[in-house]
Formats: sequence, C-alpha cells, structure tokens
Amino acid sequence: MKKLVRGSTYAIVILFISSIFLFPANQQQEKQVKPRIVSETQTYSFSKNIQPILETKCLACHSCYDAPCQLKMESFQGVDRGASKLRVYDGRRLQDTPPTRLYIDAQTPGEWYKKGFYSVLSEYSQKGDTSTPPLMQRMLDLGQNNPLPANTRVPDDIQLGFDRINYCPAPGEFDDYADKFPHGGMPLAVSGLNKNEYKTLSTWLEQGAEIDTQAVVISDKDQLMISRWEAWLNQSDKRSKLLSRYLYEHLFLGHLYLNSVSHPDDSDNTPPRFYQLIRSYTPPGEAPEIVPTVRPNDDPHKPFYYRLAPLPGTIVHKTHITYRFDSNRLKRYQQLFYSSDWKAETLPGYGYHDRSNPFITFAAIPAKLRYRFLLDDARFFVRSFIRGPVCRGQIATNVIRDQFWVMFESPVSELYSNNPRYQSSVNDYLGLPGERSSLLDFGSQWYTYNNKRNMYLDMRQKAYKQAYPSGAALEQIWDGDGNNNNAFLTVFRHHNSASVTSGWQGEIPLTAWIMGYPLLERTYYELVVNFDVFGSVSHQAQTRLYFDLIRNGSETNFLRFMPAASRQAIYADWYQSSAKIKAKITYHNLDTKTPTNIAFSSQQPKAELLQTLQNRYPALTGTDIIHRCNTCNDRDALSPEDRSNLALKKIAAKPASALAAIKWLPEVSFVRINLDKNSESQASGEKFQVYTLLRNRRHSSVAFLLGESLRYQEDLDSLTILPEPVGSYPNLILQLNQSQLDEFVSSLESVDSDRSFDRFVERWGVGRMSPQFWQVFHSFRDYMQLTNPLEAGVYDMNRYGHW
Repeated sequence: MKKLVRGSTYAIVILFISSIFLFPANQQQEKQVKPRIVSETQTYSFSKNIQPILETKCLACHSCYDAPCQLKMESFQGVDRGASKLRVYDGRRLQDTPPTRLYIDAQTPGEWYKKGFYSVLSEYSQKGDTSTPPLMQRMLDLGQNNPLPANTRVPDDIQLGFDRINYCPAPGEFDDYADKFPHGGMPLAVSGLNKNEYKTLSTWLEQGAEIDTQAVVISDKDQLMISRWEAWLNQSDKRSKLLSRYLYEHLFLGHLYLNSVSHPDDSDNTPPRFYQLIRSYTPPGEAPEIVPTVRPNDDPHKPFYYRLAPLPGTIVHKTHITYRFDSNRLKRYQQLFYSSDWKAETLPGYGYHDRSNPFITFAAIPAKLRYRFLLDDARFFVRSFIRGPVCRGQIATNVIRDQFWVMFESPVSELYSNNPRYQSSVNDYLGLPGERSSLLDFGSQWYTYNNKRNMYLDMRQKAYKQAYPSGAALEQIWDGDGNNNNAFLTVFRHHNSASVTSGWQGEIPLTAWIMGYPLLERTYYELVVNFDVFGSVSHQAQTRLYFDLIRNGSETNFLRFMPAASRQAIYADWYQSSAKIKAKITYHNLDTKTPTNIAFSSQQPKAELLQTLQNRYPALTGTDIIHRCNTCNDRDALSPEDRSNLALKKIAAKPASALAAIKWLPEVSFVRINLDKNSESQASGEKFQVYTLLRNRRHSSVAFLLGESLRYQEDLDSLTILPEPVGSYPNLILQLNQSQLDEFVSSLESVDSDRSFDRFVERWGVGRMSPQFWQVFHSFRDYMQLTNPLEAGVYDMNRYGHW
C-alpha cells in the first residue's frame, strides 16, 4: 500500500510538470534605456493628475503578484520600476527563483533593471541614435489608434482572463507585438481613456514623466499608537521575544488599522490609514529597513526590530485582509498572554525544524492561549490562506468545494490545547512539508509527511475516544463565547480564487468543516507562513497536496458529530468514483464506530445538525432571508431591500437542473440595482443596492489536483445570492432598476441556450466596451466605502469576460 501511495504521488507531480512546457519563456532582447530628461515646466502632477487616472483605468488589472508583466500601479514605485518578462506565478519552475517583491527586493529602478525589469517611462535608443517613445506611450497610442467599437462584445480571438498569455514586449519587440496584436493596446479590450485622460498621460510622458513623491503623513494619534506597539513588541525578555515572533508570523500579511471605525455613521466614511507589521534592521525612531527574507520565519541573520510601517500604495481588494490593532487589542494581548505564568527558557532558531513545525517552535506559549488568539479573529486567519497568494489558480483552489461552512472546536474541550501530555506526544507528527523544494525531494518529502499526518490521526482518534467515550457533543463546537461572529464562516470557491464571509451564507452545503487548533494552525503555516509564491513546482505541489489532507481532516472531524452508522454513506457521497481509491490509500481510515453524543430525530443528520446550530446561534450563523426564509411573503410591508431580496429569492438555491441559466453564469456576477427615485432609501444616501450571484460548481470529489473536469457534475451546480459584493474578481456586472426586478428574474429563468444567455447579457450586462463600464465597475468599491469602509478596495477585472 505504501508503494501505491508513493507511486500515485509521483504520478501527480509528473502530470503536473508535463503541462508546464507548453509555453516557452520569452527571451528579453537587448535595449538601451535613455535617461529621463524631465522638463523644467511640468503641466501635470503625478500625485494629483496621473495617479487618479491610473487608479481608475489601469489598477483593476495592474496590481499584486498577478499584475501583467509585473507592472504594478498601486504606487509610483511600481510605475517607476517598470515591467518584466519574469512570471511570479510560474508552473515551469523546477527550482525556487529569486523574489521580485516591490519595496523589498530592490529599491531603485536601476536595481530593478539588473533583475530583468525595464522602464515603461523612458525613451529608448535605436540604430542611428534615434529614439522611440516610452513603452507606456506606445501602449496608449496602440489603444487609441485601434479602438474596439463602443457597446460591442470583445471578439473571442482577443485573449482575456486568468489564462491569458502576457507577452510583455521589451522596447525592441514592440513593433512585432503591435503587428501581431493590433488591439493589444492599453487599457486592454475595455472602454479606454477619454481624450483628456490620454492628453494628460501623453503630456506627462513627453515632459519626462516626473514623479512627485509625497511624504507619508502619520497622524499624532497613530504615531502614539505605533510607539506603544513597537515598545511592547520589542521587549527584551525571552518570553516577550518568543511571543512577538509568534504574533509577527501570524500578522505579517495583515493590513492593520490602529483606530477603529465602528460604524460608517461615526466618521466621514474615510477608512483609517493601514499599516503592516514588519521586521526591520533599524530600531524605532528611524526609517524602517525591511528584513528581505522570503518567508517571515526565515533567518534574519542579524539583530532586528518589529516595526509598524505605513502600507504603501492604493488599496486593492484582493490583498486587503484587515486586522484591528488598536489599544483594545493591546489590552487583549496583555490579558491573554500574560495572565498565566509561562516561561521561555530558550529561544528557537530559524532552521529547517523550527520553520517546519510551529508546534515545537512555540511550545513554550501555552497552546490554549495560541488557540484563543486564533479564534478571536478566525475569519482573518481563514481569509489569509483563502485569499492569500497561495489561492491563485485552479490547481491552487480545486482541493476545496465551491461552498462550505466552517466552525471550530470549543477551546474549553479541544483536546490538544487542554491536554499537555497528549500535546507533547503528537507534536513530532505535526510538521509541515514544503521547506525542501528540490524536485528530487518531492517524493520522499510527501511520503514522509503524509505518513506522519496519518500516524497523528491514529493517536488523535484514540485520545478523543478515551477523553469522550460517549462521542462528540454540541458543546464541543465553539459558540463564539456568545458574541464573536468569527465562530461560523462560509467559504466560497470561484474556480480560480476564493472568498470568506462571516456567518453561514447560502443553502445548506454539501460539506462542512470543523477545525481544532492543530488543523487551524497547520493550515495557516502551510498556506501562508511557509508558502513561497516564487517557489518551485515541488514546493507548490507539496503545499497543495497537504492542503488536500487538511480539507479531508476538517471534513472527517465534522463527521465525528454524525451518527456512526451514517458516516460512511455521507463520506462516500463526498468522495465518489476514483476518490474512493484515494480515500483507502492516502487518507486516514474513517471512524465508523465511535458514537456521537447528539440525539438525532431525522434521516438527514448532516442537515439536522447544521439547522440545530443555526437555531441555537442565530445571531452568529446569520439570517439568510434570500435562501432560508419561509415567512418573507408580504411584499407590501417590506422595505426596498426586502422587496429585492424577495424577488431574487425565486432563483436562489436552485440546482442547475431546475434553473438552466446557472450553466451559463460565470463564477462571480456583481449586480447593481438602481433604486427608484421615490424610494425611502434615498433619504439615507443610498442610490443603489448591491448583490452578488455566485455559481457553485459541484464535483463528485475534490480529492485531486488535476482532471477537475472529469469530476464535474454540472446539473448539480447551484446559485448563491448575497446582498453585498463577495469576491475580488467579478466576471460579469449586471445592472437594472428596482422596478425591473421581476423582468430581470423572469429573463434569467428563461435562459436555456447560448443565444438566450447572450440576449440576457445584452439586456442587463455592463460590457467592457460600454462607455459606462468604469463608472459602474468602481461603484461597487464606492458602495463598500459607504457601507463598510474598512473593507473597501479596488476590484480586479483580470477575470472579466468578453461581454
């Protein structure tokens, strides 16, 4: 059997690698950049005139690690750095590649050019000492001179979306690029720059593209809070040092805000400045110098300090994972971590064993405190690995279901954090793969860690059986201490990205997770702390294969609460066809003997348990009046929002077999409903309502990285409708007036073919070439700015369809 495990694993990686040579890497041609000559007279200011255009017309594609050609436009540093042919997300890599993180791995354009980047702002020399305009100007000219017709669908031969090949022409290659892709100018295949915007950018480039940098202004209130935090995080005793390292490794990805905005009405709706927690070689009081390690738990090699630095650039939604870091949080940390007399006799290092097993690294901090820390803000930590760099691409996300509910073991009864003897007995089995990323190490590393995981589950099953002989009880599910809305979460997968929301959203899902401390901590370390986005195919495969084990562990932990006799049937429904073989070979054996300590009265125990928890904790699981309200029928007595909910309820939670239109809908559709002029909601300043249509795809199993289409069960797809923007990458935007809701619903119900769906989109869709596109696209960020300013950010349109 062990040989089968090893063989199947090697087969996976061979298949994974075999597809990576389809597109050979482009070779960058030599070029000679000319120094920018900045005119003494500047017509426009970068910060006042240029950046607003880039944020409106360019940033929706050019941000984060997946910015085309690594041309990032969140800040002037990214624009000044330029573009590169080097890919961040690259399945070809047989070994790790040096990182190219903006602000960290180089500081000046010259340093970036040595790393393979080239300027988009400078003129270039050609033969005969002639000059060509900057790449940005040439891209803008190509877009202006070859526009697509307004209000027409983008031709299918123009490649768009997640799988688009970005050719990233260097200056000497641009003419060939323009000949091959006449509609490849910028902004790409979308309503472009108006005449004033084009003139402004062209004039700025012609005058030398001066970038006037503005000093970051930190308010006195923020500075006081920063000083308090930096003093607290840099205490010299060993206990404080260990704790600060633990906190840093859990918060480095977060966007921290120091002064809470409790409600939009309490302020001017302007979100606070966000900060990031960094390791710096310079002490408080000096300019930060980021420790440029690949991972937050890599060796810094010399003394450093924990610092708070202003988050640079414009906020984009896909990386905006917020965390409150105010005086109340400091009090909570002080109360939580210093309420018991624990000691750190020695400090761990940064070697292989310390990085690969956080349970040993931080063993001195009582596990009960670590678990409480994670539960306090469970949504943040789940978001970190669901929306972080690891979850980008189909192979990254196809080990999770399209919709599932998450809950957590109670910190009062969770065994690992409450039983030191059991804890010490299993720590050695909780290490994580991926640290050794050589392709030659892949098979042995995966084989070792998979076996350790199953040995741990053997020990866990016996320990829980001994501690709770009557089986799992409702009290073993965390109740959020009565008021914490992190206790019950919903995860949505959108094919090649994913989202997390508070409460239980949508219909009762096929699967559910229950995570205890070891599951939650391992997931975070495997997918966030130890994940290297610049890592080799071996590292990426190890990370995602272990995520498959984590999902399986969370699901089987939920099954502990089911009647023993029903577990196998439920499990078999989750792991159909070939997944049954993997369940026998790779996964731990399902416990079908230990009883449950919950009394069930129906033949549908999964739905019964989830409904019981909803009834028990309605404020935390949430009331979903679109999918799960049987009493919302009186249209005349409802508010405008309720009337919209009721109209959309007709198409919610139906399978594709009953609502054929689902088969044509993309994963994420934003809906803007313009309110009638006489609506009472106008008085509150709202002009429109926002909904999201989420297509949940059903599969016979999600146990494999590859071959997803072979397990697809299209007739079982369903539709979740949420009264807020969910997802960072809308594939389609629909717009209507509230008075048209019944017509909108009826037209969606009538979709049954490609042509009828095209008519539906023509009627209600906001096309890429619509003159209103950018106004409507950014209105969803504006809506969040009004209703939930802490979460507002620019959405990404890299996955928007050809509509």
